Amino acid sequence: MSFYQSPKKISAYDAKFEAQKIAFAPVSFQVARCLSQFGLLAQIDAAGDQGISLAQLVNDADVSEYAIHVLLDMGLSMGLLWCKDELYRLDKTGHFLLHDDMAAKNLNFIHDVCYQGLFELEASLRNGKAEGLKYLGDWDTIYPGLSQLPEQVKRSWFEFDHYYSDHAFDSLLPLIFRSKPQHIVDVGGNTGKWAFACTGYDDQVNITIMDLPGQLTVAMENAKINKVADRVHPLETDLLDSDKPFYQHADLYWMSQFLDCFSKQQIVTILKRAAAAMRSDSELCILETYWDRQPYEAGAYCVNATSLYFTAIANGNSRMYHSKDMLKMISEAGLYVDEDIDNIGIGHTLLRCKKKPC
Repeated sequence: MSFYQSPKKISAYDAKFEAQKIAFAPVSFQVARCLSQFGLLAQIDAAGDQGISLAQLVNDADVSEYAIHVLLDMGLSMGLLWCKDELYRLDKTGHFLLHDDMAAKNLNFIHDVCYQGLFELEASLRNGKAEGLKYLGDWDTIYPGLSQLPEQVKRSWFEFDHYYSDHAFDSLLPLIFRSKPQHIVDVGGNTGKWAFACTGYDDQVNITIMDLPGQLTVAMENAKINKVADRVHPLETDLLDSDKPFYQHADLYWMSQFLDCFSKQQIVTILKRAAAAMRSDSELCILETYWDRQPYEAGAYCVNATSLYFTAIANGNSRMYHSKDMLKMISEAGLYVDEDIDNIGIGHTLLRCKKKPC
């Protein structure tokens, strides 16, 4: 990863323009979303190289000419569109905003889950707590409230979360079952997607999902739907409460996009509890997206931006970590990395860990 080890090769003129883009970034975000929500990007895309006029767009829309015109003008400035002979056509950035699944999931997540709360980022940074969470509900962290979020917010949260994890499943399952685990503990298993992927891959494996009660209720309902309730078991717990149970002596412990939900001190405590529960031949597999392990700069950008969701919305003290920080915490917890695999799914890294010999 060499994205940030030297100055950007950009002229002063272009750098000044980039600074203005940052200053108006909230405007650009909302314009992009409205162009999409009102169906304008899709209409312009459908017109192809021929292009489409303002009058045609107005004729097919349920908003005013004024509304459409101001959006189009800003869309031109943002590089989403281009216009010649008063006919609008989609530019490359507009094409990907319309057709790229990642862009769609990211945009919906930021708008529905984060946008209002990010206004409280400064207060969150100063106070060390998620001051923006109040826009979603009255909880200390977002996790107890996930099952209670408004439907659109909940949908955007889970689509964002699952988009990144689901892309890794096909690559991960052969890796995880290489050691032939009979019992897997899914720590922070949420709605059970990984558990059901495992039971679909191996018809003998049993899964225990450790999570908060709200998530477990949804997971066990999903287990019935998937007809694996006899092999998927709940263990209600709070990973921040050391008096709560941690499943003992499983073959493999699984933590996917989980440890980024905690501070460094909390991560070490959780890993120590996992290590204490493991047999000498047990494995702990950690799947995360580390910004320094991303193959492309766009990935590093998205991962670093996601850290600020944790700061302002989720809990106020966690983030997307640098891999070196995670490796230090793993060692501090009495574990070592037996295998380190990058570029799984969309920029994920799998760390297979074992207990250090006594």
